Amino acid sequence: MIGEVLKRTRTIYGYNATEMSLKLGISKSYLSEIENNKKQPSLEILQKYSDIYGIKLSSLILLSEDYNDASKTSNSQEFVKKLMMRFINFMSKERDDDDTNKEET
Repeated sequence: MIGEVLKRTRTIYGYNATEMSLKLGISKSYLSEIENNKKQPSLEILQKYSDIYGIKLSSLILLSEDYNDASKTSNSQEFVKKLMMRFINFMSKERDDDDTNKEET
């Protein structure tokens, strides 16, 4: 199911398939096979995805696992809710870090 997550994430980040295949250094047909879950991406390719998106590889894998769990239970609302909570927590932490840095200067 990681292919589906990679495709959705690519769309969210605004890349079309041609642009992403060039960034990953793979053919457009291979990208299509990955995104349609016909082939599993190598760890190297997953690392490239995480570098392009600026997120940790572990976060990308965790996102895929959460999506897979939500798909099994047909609980897409719970999946979105978890994502929103993570996003809010992440943004709160960054804001706290910014406030701490301002106080130190």
